[in-house]
Amino acid sequence: MSRLPELQQRIAYRFRDPELLEQSLTHKSYANENRVASHNERMEFLGDSVLNLVVSEYLMKTCPDSSEGDLSKLRAAVVSEPALAAVAREIGLGSHLLLGRGEEQTGGRDKDSLLADCLEALIASIYLDSGKDEAGAFILRFFEEGIRKNCTSGGAVEYKTRLQELCQERLKQLPEYRIVSETGPDHQKQFAVEVWINGRASGRGEGRSKKEAEQHAAKEALQLLGALR
Repeated sequence: MSRLPELQQRIAYRFRDPELLEQSLTHKSYANENRVASHNERMEFLGDSVLNLVVSEYLMKTCPDSSEGDLSKLRAAVVSEPALAAVAREIGLGSHLLLGRGEEQTGGRDKDSLLADCLEALIASIYLDSGKDEAGAFILRFFEEGIRKNCTSGGAVEYKTRLQELCQERLKQLPEYRIVSETGPDHQKQFAVEVWINGRASGRGEGRSKKEAEQHAAKEALQLLGALR
């Protein structure tokens, strides 16, 4: 691939074995059509594990006051499909993908799922080429800002933002949040909120503030819509 040096420069990593990089960019559809022996599907599996490990370690250090449950939520926000696809677009991965004709014709180069999978495969290729330290350096180079942002916000903004983007993309409308109940004294209020999408309740959440309850409702709606990994 003639543009591999350009991509390596963009990610600030030079491969000792460029074939690993090429494999990470090879989609199964291309391999099937061109009788190529290897593609990036198995590498996605490894890359996902490396990514989760590196992000988990970083969250443990940067969010010392967060519980295990909070850390899990934070990690889920950082390594979500939309977040991975955003990093892949920042790198320009889409233009380097090797796709079959069908995927090419249906806009595969800009599909969140393909971009996220390819990024995981790229992480695996760096891990296989140089080990965890180099793979971790690559991950933090492109994910550190997102990790810190989610740690500061408790991952809350991510769910509402992602639901809003999803509703705009699929339905061309915004979700509506409705307070269902307020209980407890003023200093210990508990709010229950429903999020309504397309005329029906699609998620429910509770919290000590309206904002917290809305985030939980948005998360449940995303889960029901199959938009959370």
